[in-house]
Amino acid sequence: MGFLRDVADGLYTLVSLTSDDLNRVADLVEKYSNLPLGTADASVIAVAERFDATTIATLDRRHFNVVRPRHAPAFTLLP
Repeated sequence: MGFLRDVADGLYTLVSLTSDDLNRVADLVEKYSNLPLGTADASVIAVAERFDATTIATLDRRHFNVVRPRHAPAFTLLP
């Protein structure tokens, strides 16, 4: 609940997916179909790649431990 309130209060900046992001999401979902990797997680990965982010806050470590981003050997996962 706290995180959602922080988002609503403007503590975080929400970004929209670009067409390049959506193409990357489709590529990731196809490549990792054996997981299966969903659209939401693939979207996080695409946006992280766009912003060169290497640290991701997630409670779903399973997918993010497997996927290899374009810009780094792996993500650092929090918490």
